[in-house]
Amino acid sequence: MNFVPTLRKTRAAVALAAVLGLSLSACGSDSGSGGSDDKAKAAGITLVKPGKLTVCTHLPYKPFQYKDGTDVVGFDVDLLNLVADDLGLKQDVVNIEWAQVTSGAAFQAKKCDMGMGAMTITKERQAAISITDPYMDATQVLMAKKDSGIKSLADLRGKKIGAQADTTGKKYADENAAANGYTVIPFNDLALQENNVKSGRVAAAINDNGVLYDFVKDNPDMAVVAEFNTGEQYGFGALKDGSGPKLVSKFNELLAKAKSDGKYNEIYKKWFGVEPQK
Repeated sequence: MNFVPTLRKTRAAVALAAVLGLSLSACGSDSGSGGSDDKAKAAGITLVKPGKLTVCTHLPYKPFQYKDGTDVVGFDVDLLNLVADDLGLKQDVVNIEWAQVTSGAAFQAKKCDMGMGAMTITKERQAAISITDPYMDATQVLMAKKDSGIKSLADLRGKKIGAQADTTGKKYADENAAANGYTVIPFNDLALQENNVKSGRVAAAINDNGVLYDFVKDNPDMAVVAEFNTGEQYGFGALKDGSGPKLVSKFNELLAKAKSDGKYNEIYKKWFGVEPQK
């Protein structure tokens, strides 16, 4: 992650991309201008852009999706490349407000074919969009400075905790605020949330285990101090009707194959350093 003085520029670039819905290339798919729609059409799938699997997300959410130079890379990107490659397409990533993905607004406006972002499967989201089979388990964790003395939500009484807007982490923080006496400060993206803990603006942050453990790995002054058994699972989103369910079915088919032939374990180890637990 970039910190001051480059953080201000990074924030501005991310914010502008989110507002404009800028399209970014995803690493790992065909590097050409696009593929053929023939396979997609044969599967009854209509794409928002010819030759491309257009995927909406909100950057950054490392290691699931983030910018590496001009490319967007990450665990989610590699998994959705299974779909892109199978259909002979190039994956194109659109950086957009997260709520537009989870509400289905981005799909209804034909801004993208699928949505990614380590998205927890919830009943509310299932009512709004089509969601794939779960591809990863997750839980919420608490991150603070290693020398802060904070070990639990109870230690945050009278303090501020950072949470990312429109996430299950924000919901969990809100639900436990009254009992533990802290104030929840919302942040629009992960990088802002993480770096505000480092700067001391907030005493701690709550978010998914994958992203905060990844941040701690690169920031030895930080620590994950508590885990909460929220029992979450991630899925990818798509339009509720039309081609959405067909894309979801295609991913489910390819995910099952990748788990049986070892490809899923290979992708998982690439981004998390270990193979998934059985």
